[in-house]
Order: sequence, then structure tokens, then C-alpha cells
Amino acid sequence: MVSRGEVVVRLEAPGDREAVHRVESEAFGREVEARLTDALRDAGKVLLSLVAVLDGEVVGHIVFSPMRVEAEGATYEAVALGPVAVEPAHQREGIGSRLIEAGLAQLRAAGYGAVFLMGHVTYYPRFGFRPAREFDVHFQDDRDAWMGLELRPGALDGVSGTASFAEEFAAAE
Repeated sequence: MVSRGEVVVRLEAPGDREAVHRVESEAFGREVEARLTDALRDAGKVLLSLVAVLDGEVVGHIVFSPMRVEAEGATYEAVALGPVAVEPAHQREGIGSRLIEAGLAQLRAAGYGAVFLMGHVTYYPRFGFRPAREFDVHFQDDRDAWMGLELRPGALDGVSGTASFAEEFAAAE
């Protein structure tokens, strides 16, 4: 058995860009998510970007960007989670969970109110995410994979409308 070091979660540094691109491309088996992260970074639309480092190598990444919930006459600023990626050789080791937990804790501490994502319905509820339609926040077809989380209790009280991601999301697809 090979002994490995501890996974360290830290802020993404400028020198991590290529490693982040590689991790996302390998994790998703395509470059769409990696290009999205690059576009968000280049447009200055990254609120928080964390990497997971094991034995000096970036093996995971998560990014959070601004988004809006728009209703008649009102706009609510929120946060989009994603993409989150872990190198295939290190998946199912809890690295993704550590990235998500660390990111949500930092966003909470910074005073953000709510986070939304499009993700696996069996994975994200463990972090408190629920179908966003339960908050009366809608996106496309409102499938269960469209989820939200209040970072502050009551942050979504009275918020109702349609979510929109940064335009880089549409451009990346």
C-alpha cells in the first residue's frame, strides 16, 4: 500500500490554471467545463475558486460565480456552484465533498445568501441542497437537478423568479 499525504483545500493560485483545466477535462471526459472555468476567470466572474492538492498536485477544483434571480421589478443576487471536478483516479475519496463544504463555509462567512446548481439529485442533498422550485426559483424545465441552498436561513424568503447564470455558461455549451 502506498502512503499518501493529506489533501489540502486552498484558494486557487495563478499557477494552478493549467492543472485546473486538466482536472476538469479529465473528470468530465471533455473540455466544456474547463473552458467554462477559463471563461469565468478571464471575465472576472469568479467569486471563489478552490483547489484540492494531494502530494503537491492539484487533484480537484470547484468554482463559484455570480448569478441572478429575476422577477417582475426585482433582482436577487445569488451564487452559482460549478463546475466541481475531481481527477478520476481520486474520485470517491471525499475530495469533492471537502471542496463543496469548504466553499459553502467560505461563502457563508462572506455573507452570501443562496447558492444554486444543476447537479446530481442523489449527491447534492447531503449538503442541504433541495429542488429550487421549493424556493419558487425556476430555471429551464425545473427538473430535480436544478437545486438551491440557503446559506443564511430565510435568505430566499420572498424571492421568486427565474434564475440566470453568467453568460459564459451559455457560451461554453
